[in-house]
Amino acid sequence: MKSYQHKVQYYETDGMGIVHHSNYIRWFEEARVDLLEQLGCGYDRIEAAGFGSPVLAVSCQYKTMARFGETVQILARITAYNGVRMTIGYEIFDAQTGTLRCTGESCHCFMQQDGRPVSLKRSRPELDRIFSRAADASQNTD
Repeated sequence: MKSYQHKVQYYETDGMGIVHHSNYIRWFEEARVDLLEQLGCGYDRIEAAGFGSPVLAVSCQYKTMARFGETVQILARITAYNGVRMTIGYEIFDAQTGTLRCTGESCHCFMQQDGRPVSLKRSRPELDRIFSRAADASQNTD
């Protein structure tokens, strides 16, 4: 998978000229959507299949500060998947220097439009295979 890149915008910074901490979580979401598209099952496909993938939990560990005008590189990978839940791990680096800016993860479930959890193993085996392979590939790179 290729990484996702984001150029830091001025509005993402605070009074000290550094990126406000909440923006890293937004970047995680941008990278997650990009990862799903790279896997061939973009969010549009997921929604067309009649379900969503809401966030259950998110965590972020800040390492160094990003500033306006910098470009960050976000590596996203599926670190856990069981057919109903999926965890995505993130690493954000300065694209020019390679300096680690933060790490984190987000946990998601798959849910039908009526709000009930759905098992992709039973309802969408083709998507289940894609996510299972991605999670297995991630485990083999650790």
